[in-house]
Amino acid sequence: MSGRRYSDQDIEHYDRPRRRTRPRTKDRPTYDDAVEGVVVTVDRGRLTVLVDGRVVLAVKARPLGRKGVVVGDRVRVVGDTSGDDGVLARIVEVNERSTTLRRTADDDDAVERVIVSNAEQLVIVTALADPEPQPRMMDRALVAAYDAGMTPLLCLTKADLRSPDELLLTYRSLGVPWVVTERGGDLTEVRERLSGRTSVLVGSSGVGKSTLVNALVPDAFREVGVVNAVTGRGRHTSTSAYLLPLPDHDGVTGGWIIDTPGIRSFGLAHVRPEDLIGAFPDLDEMTEDCPRGCTHGDDEPECGLDEAVAAGKADPDRVSSFRRLLAARSVSEW
Repeated sequence: MSGRRYSDQDIEHYDRPRRRTRPRTKDRPTYDDAVEGVVVTVDRGRLTVLVDGRVVLAVKARPLGRKGVVVGDRVRVVGDTSGDDGVLARIVEVNERSTTLRRTADDDDAVERVIVSNAEQLVIVTALADPEPQPRMMDRALVAAYDAGMTPLLCLTKADLRSPDELLLTYRSLGVPWVVTERGGDLTEVRERLSGRTSVLVGSSGVGKSTLVNALVPDAFREVGVVNAVTGRGRHTSTSAYLLPLPDHDGVTGGWIIDTPGIRSFGLAHVRPEDLIGAFPDLDEMTEDCPRGCTHGDDEPECGLDEAVAAGKADPDRVSSFRRLLAARSVSEW
């Protein structure tokens, strides 16, 4: 430092250098050259997008701000979409979603997280043994499916170890469709249920979800884990959701499946009772005369569901099963 002292005159005549900036404009790019694609997977800010059969690596464009982009999103992409190594395209727009499968970290968390989008069917994969079935997890996944406007499907694996009959009794009154598989068995019925649809597979670690995916999509190479003999739980093998094309097989048209990491929590803080009962039109119409704020639970006085059961207008088992789903919203332990 020279030690020079600056006078008031020096400061008065100081002309602060100005930063060169582009003039502001209200015009925004139209991206007329953007192409359509679908997000296959997301990994640390990099998004894999399928564009005209090519796998393209992309990033989210700055104008999207904090808008999240998830697996299943239909997007518009600009830039280099050749799919060559070392190039990045940009996602500039996310099209409107037809469905969104959401969860919260736990039941006290107000922040919703979209897991996948634009799927029509939620496949709840549950082992009949090794590990033991988790009905509470199944109930919570059903609630998430109904809230998202998705069709649920129970996929019960490892039927070679135990019969599915007892577990299915719990869900018959809800009218939830189901398929049963065994290790090394025929998957024709599963393929028929998945045919022509985009389906999301969810389930706890160790239930055979990755094994099922590898059997349905032979070149998927999803890592398969094992169940801990002490805890009865599996370890996480898949680390991110991944969209896979389901090939045609023996006359059964393919579709798309989204494999997701094994889950150990499924927060439902975002689901309201009035949204859940809307998925059961036959029960919903019986609650028109319920008192204001009625949650339709077991302890609600003058609930229309109780009156309908007493009058013989509603199936008691179906009402009981619906109320079990309601209760599942606030039971985070499985």
